[in-house]
Amino acid sequence: MRFKRIFVLILDSLGVGEAMDANDYGDSGANTLKHIMEGYDLFIPNLQKLGFLDTINMIDNKNVDSYYTIARPINSGKDSLSGHYEIVGIEHKLPFKTFTEKGFPRELIDKIEQVTGKRVIGNKMMNGEDIINELGERHLNYGSLILYTSSDSTLQIATHEDVIPIPKLYTYCEKIRKITLQDDWRIARVIARPFTGKPGKFKFTNDRRDFAVKPPKRSVLNELKDNHLSVISIGKISDIFDGEGITKTIKASKNNIDTINKITDIMSKNFTGLCIANLNDFDALYGHNRDLEGYGKAIEELDVEIPMILNKLNNDDLLIITADHGNDPTFTQNSAHTRENVPVIIFGRDFKTPGMLPPLNTLADIGATIADNFDVKLPEIGTSFLDKLK
Repeated sequence: MRFKRIFVLILDSLGVGEAMDANDYGDSGANTLKHIMEGYDLFIPNLQKLGFLDTINMIDNKNVDSYYTIARPINSGKDSLSGHYEIVGIEHKLPFKTFTEKGFPRELIDKIEQVTGKRVIGNKMMNGEDIINELGERHLNYGSLILYTSSDSTLQIATHEDVIPIPKLYTYCEKIRKITLQDDWRIARVIARPFTGKPGKFKFTNDRRDFAVKPPKRSVLNELKDNHLSVISIGKISDIFDGEGITKTIKASKNNIDTINKITDIMSKNFTGLCIANLNDFDALYGHNRDLEGYGKAIEELDVEIPMILNKLNNDDLLIITADHGNDPTFTQNSAHTRENVPVIIFGRDFKTPGMLPPLNTLADIGATIADNFDVKLPEIGTSFLDKLK
């Protein structure tokens, strides 16, 4: 075991250029980080010192403090589950279904109304805050469930806390999760979205909960847990994997800084194994809302925290910063994820020759490297780059 602790920080949606099959997804020309830089005066000296900006064009820069490269996605789809699955070594070739054009079929709506005993309103693809402000007052008056989807494979249920208590909303979503496991629908995530406020001023709370499908196969997380190593999840990681392979779950609000605070707190603890966290603001608040300036400011906020994160690392710790997919805020024709390569930054205090590594053929190389370090069974996909870290 070379590294006692490995920390993986997933910058949700921060892609660095179109994947080789981007045209198949209608995403030719996508480049989340590059286009943010072109439209916003991005100042990130700490991330730049780690080679983060060099991943855009894969420029060989010797004056960096970490190894850096890109990883090319091979799993089907460009949703969060497919990307996270691939990072931990799960091959997933059957994409989840989306219902963006016509909403969910009448047959499914009937079943939802039957199992919940509630009428459904909405049933369309729409930004979450827009739909609660459009239908929130009607929901208050009649108690109907606001149902909508994003451009991803999601079925989202929004309810006001004063109308439907959060535990009841979770119960409804659990029931909906069970009926949406059928192949006819095959929805990746059912998401509970409680909100508060008055008409015209509705806002989501931090009590969102994702009910994901169970991973189709075992991952490096399962291998670590079975070998009595810690697998600590921060943010929505545990929800994404439906708890599979997780030994400790730490909730965080959808605020990136809160998540980072949870990470640095865990870095002060003594454990052996993996800590994996997701910074969701990039995707949920800025990518999907096509807010280029907000996305840029969020990257700068992360940059300010980088020195503290690095200072918390021990000599036998490894930090990997990556992403799960892209979400180019300049792609204004829709609010979907974009099929992109992702950055991979690898930092350790004992590195003697940091610099550029060859591109990784799959995000699963990250999971394979983690497995290799802890001497557990390698995942079915991915190749370890542990021996390249000199």
